Amino acid sequence: MKIIETHELTKEFNGLVAVDKVTFSVERGEIFGFLGPNGAGKTTTIKMLTTLLLPTSGTAYISGFDVVREAAQVRRRIGLVCL
Repeated sequence: MKIIETHELTKEFNGLVAVDKVTFSVERGEIFGFLGPNGAGKTTTIKMLTTLLLPTSGTAYISGFDVVREAAQVRRRIGLVCL
C-alpha cells in the first residue's frame, strides 16, 4: 500500500514556481529520504503533504486520503513537529 503518493504536485507563489510537478510514492514500511539544496522546495512539499499549504495544482494522498479534500483524515494519520 502506498502511504504517500503525489502526481504532478505544484505550488506557485506570485508567479514563482516553488514546487514543479513533483511525482513520487512511498510504500508502507519503506524508508524514504527527501534531500535537495536550499530553495529546492522540500519544506513547501512537506507543508502541502501535511495540509498546511494548498497545492496550486496536482494531487497528493496520505494513506489514500486526498490532502485537499480530506485534510481532516490526513491530519488524524500524521505526526508533525515544526521548529
